[in-house]
Amino acid sequence: MSGHRPQQSWASWRTDESTNDIHDEEAFELSENGNLQGLSSQNHKLKYKDGSSIDWLHEEALEREREHVKKSQKSIRGLLSIWADSARVWLVVVATGIGIGVAGAWLDVLVKWYLLADLREGRCQEGFFYNQVSCCSGLDPGEFCTDWQTWSEYFKIRSLFLSSLLQSSIYVMLAVVFAGSAALLVYTYAPYAFHTGIPEIKAILGGYVFDAFLTPWTLLIKALGLALAVASGLSLGKEGPLVHVACCMAFMLSRFFKQFRYSEAQKRKLLAASAAAGVSVAFGSPLGGVIFCLEELDTFALESDVMWRGFVASAIAAVSLQYVDPFGTSKLVLFQVTSGGDTWRAFELIPWLTLGVIGGILGSLLIKLNTEIALYRRNSALNDYPILEVAAASAITAAIAYLVVFTRLQSSELVANLFQECDPTRGDYHGLCNPTAMWENVFLLLISAGIKLVLTAWTFGMMVPAGIFLPTIAIGACIGRAVGMLTQAVQTSFPKAWIFQACPPDLTVRCVSPGFYSVIGASAMLGGVTRMTVSLVVILFELTGALSHVLPIMVSVTTAKAVGDAMGKDGIGIYSGIYSVWIAMRDYPWLPPVDYNDKGRTAADAMRPYGTLVKIEDGQLTLKDLETLTKTRDFRGYPVVKGRDLIGFVTRDKLTSAVVRALDIHLSPETSNKKCRFSSKHFSSSDEYLDLSRCLENSIISLRKEVPQALVVRMFQKMNLRQILFTNRGQLDGMMTKSDVVALLTAHFSHTGALSTQNDMHPGGRRG
Repeated sequence: MSGHRPQQSWASWRTDESTNDIHDEEAFELSENGNLQGLSSQNHKLKYKDGSSIDWLHEEALEREREHVKKSQKSIRGLLSIWADSARVWLVVVATGIGIGVAGAWLDVLVKWYLLADLREGRCQEGFFYNQVSCCSGLDPGEFCTDWQTWSEYFKIRSLFLSSLLQSSIYVMLAVVFAGSAALLVYTYAPYAFHTGIPEIKAILGGYVFDAFLTPWTLLIKALGLALAVASGLSLGKEGPLVHVACCMAFMLSRFFKQFRYSEAQKRKLLAASAAAGVSVAFGSPLGGVIFCLEELDTFALESDVMWRGFVASAIAAVSLQYVDPFGTSKLVLFQVTSGGDTWRAFELIPWLTLGVIGGILGSLLIKLNTEIALYRRNSALNDYPILEVAAASAITAAIAYLVVFTRLQSSELVANLFQECDPTRGDYHGLCNPTAMWENVFLLLISAGIKLVLTAWTFGMMVPAGIFLPTIAIGACIGRAVGMLTQAVQTSFPKAWIFQACPPDLTVRCVSPGFYSVIGASAMLGGVTRMTVSLVVILFELTGALSHVLPIMVSVTTAKAVGDAMGKDGIGIYSGIYSVWIAMRDYPWLPPVDYNDKGRTAADAMRPYGTLVKIEDGQLTLKDLETLTKTRDFRGYPVVKGRDLIGFVTRDKLTSAVVRALDIHLSPETSNKKCRFSSKHFSSSDEYLDLSRCLENSIISLRKEVPQALVVRMFQKMNLRQILFTNRGQLDGMMTKSDVVALLTAHFSHTGALSTQNDMHPGGRRG
């Protein structure tokens, strides 16, 4: 189960913006005098290759022109065209919501309700495809289940040693089979189906082109591999990958309609809405999905139509999930919290703030540990044997998990039990409610949290679909339950202490609810890892149904984020959340919506100076020279100058299309050596030159190099620019591209681009 990584698996993980092509090479035509003329912008549709960034200004101009053309048609056909476009959008949104709702529900069914999850421990006499819960349904609490047989019971082995050896062997063997199968599927058929997918989705919504990441084949392998990976018992979750699955669905459905095929802006609006549906299904949190889309996938936060589509898709996905009802509860709440009361006491703020601090510290530790392991994986022999690594990791995970009772079960089942309060009418989960074993349980919970933290740091990045939400929740829930049990022990030991005066005087009435401390610990740990705030709080109270305890959750999340951000100032800084760290390591051209502190520096300190730029000298290059330039220096665009005077800016795609069209059949070999001009100001006779002035960009942004760097960064963030030129009295001084700004924001992070295979650089820096 090993092999070398296929070439195609990493070949298109590109971060430069230099590979755009005209969809139609006839975007330019020759006039009667031999000069090139541009056609209508309606015919000028850019076809972007993977690894490039879209031109937002161009895409928005096309959208405005398209809307103007539709609205200018006064006929019934024009009215129907507007309705048809809107209907197609809603058709994709609704179909995506239904599709991800059903897919997410049946994924739960496959992993938990049927064969995969409990097959490692035994089988049901009533049917091979029943898991332990369904096999033993209908029994009273505490009643022994005779229908479920462990493998030692099935094979009638009575020896304690042989029974333990058989149980552990089957447990580990099936874990390796499930995880290895998932890795083999991903490695062989869909290399982009590994990992969580959220970093790539964030980059795509920010304008990065990565269509290979959203193919139907990737969708199929991601869903199937995710079921196998979760069932293997690896320390991972399905929540993040479901966002990727939902986006793949929306992308696949959008390909049936031409209006999305050539509109990158509309395509990204659909992907943003589908991402909300993915979160809704992952957590049973429709409102949290919408807010997650606005906070974490923030590209369209100010566009109400995207929020409305995301809300509808999220609601439809939740309805579809509840209709299938994979857990038979008729509820969307995944981890129902049972509490002794809806009130909390002021003294509990102390342990809750403590959990927030612990979550921030351990969250930063998990991120840094995961980063170092990812770098080790890339630079060691593990990079050449990804399937072998997965098999070995699953064997180690299963062997360790089998020894500790709180790590043996699936993370979802562990969290569900930790969130529950002790109730005499319910079964005791492995002695968790035994007051005489309190210290033993605290020790086991802390050991389980430590084991899961290390295993999660290693697993998140292997060649399997893997989310980090659920294992992070499990780590925090273990720590929170331990703190809750300790707080409860102190309160019951000193009930008359002044700090506990708010507790009921009746000692038989519970004052501290350790189960809810698990919720607080889970929210703190998740906040420390993802650095999410509002959406995380909403997801947690929808996930647990603990609406009355929103304020404590907010306190823990805020504390965890503040502590985590403070710990990251010297290392990761603004790239403190784990998704942002992976974006930086992958070197995707994504600009975080943060306030940049330039410390008094100006654009002159960060721009690419005039002498390092590849420029086109107006009137000095022939068609052959331009063809050679576009083939050998494939940057996204080139400034056009006359001496130091700026004439304009030409993108490589327009220039390539014009040159190819001119050299094709309409010009003689002698004319191909004719020099090209981009303006008529400096030339007395236009007949001596080929006019390429229509290739210039209609609008460019130019600033003085003395402006603050913070202003430049904000302009790139707010206006979705790809370059800014710096001039002084019409003379070019330098240029900055989107990639340059990304480099500026990640300069403090020593591992930027460490996992990227594209290290080609812009002259003097990254490609632009």
